[in-house]
Amino acid sequence: MSGHKGWDNAFTATDLYGTVEGSPSYAGALSFMRRKYTRDLAGVDVAVTGIPLDLATTNRPGARFGPRAIRAVSPGISWARPWPWDFDPFDRLAVVDYGDCEFDYGEPETIVPFIEKHIAKILASGAASLVLGGDHFATYPVLKAYVAHHGPLSLVHFDAHSDTWSEKTKRLDHGTMFYHAVKDGLVNDKHSAQIGLRTTNDEPMDFNILDARWIQEYGPRAAAKKVRGIVGDNKVYLTFDIDCLDPSYAPGTGTPVCGGLSTFQALEIIRGLEGINVVGMDIMEVAPAYDVGEITALAGASLAAEFLCLFAANPHRQNKA
Repeated sequence: MSGHKGWDNAFTATDLYGTVEGSPSYAGALSFMRRKYTRDLAGVDVAVTGIPLDLATTNRPGARFGPRAIRAVSPGISWARPWPWDFDPFDRLAVVDYGDCEFDYGEPETIVPFIEKHIAKILASGAASLVLGGDHFATYPVLKAYVAHHGPLSLVHFDAHSDTWSEKTKRLDHGTMFYHAVKDGLVNDKHSAQIGLRTTNDEPMDFNILDARWIQEYGPRAAAKKVRGIVGDNKVYLTFDIDCLDPSYAPGTGTPVCGGLSTFQALEIIRGLEGINVVGMDIMEVAPAYDVGEITALAGASLAAEFLCLFAANPHRQNKA
């Protein structure tokens, strides 16, 4: 049940469930939504983990600081259940902050297998991951670990960019990794959706694209309904590049593009996806050096909280239990 109190719950928690009340939002350890910091995955449903990578950015760097920024702002929204959900995800899910994936930035050839191994360990325990990024390339090794565990996935991808530009070398690049994810058989593009796109790619593969103009014309409810039809009962990985939001809502990112979604539109689409078989999720590309008043980090933390609600509401997960 919600309502237990505790100072610095990241260190003092004895229960992995429940929303923590009574601690000031401006103080304490920087765990995500005051969850316990631990590498013990026994009984854990979701491990929140940061991947502080920005070596694959093509414009402004700085997303390596994204996980810390999202954690720092998250206590401000952790005092009660996310509105307007009628349940608290922390009453249904045992969620911990697993800390960050640490790799050697000076040996870039080791990064993909290192991240893949990091996520595989979480999945092997029976937990799912909620990844805080970091540049969007990190989703590629995360997907590799998920597919090794679950089999091929449908992708629900929020972004200003398709990230499906073709290239042959599998370089560290946050604009090509979903091209390789499809070519490698990780993602079924015919049963996947990309939402909010507004940059040119004349070879979009077979993804179902609901671009920014589509969202503005038809709205969040229609978008959620269409996405639910696209993915069906398939296992879904949910990935959100914060630059899907218009720069007026999320200036703190490396490749901002005008004409994007509002925070409200994005949150409403996520809420409308209730019932999909989501098995993993991430929020990427928060770069706090370019932020204003922490609004980008706040958007990232708010979206991540919605992802936990979506995961907790997954009827496939509940039936499995």
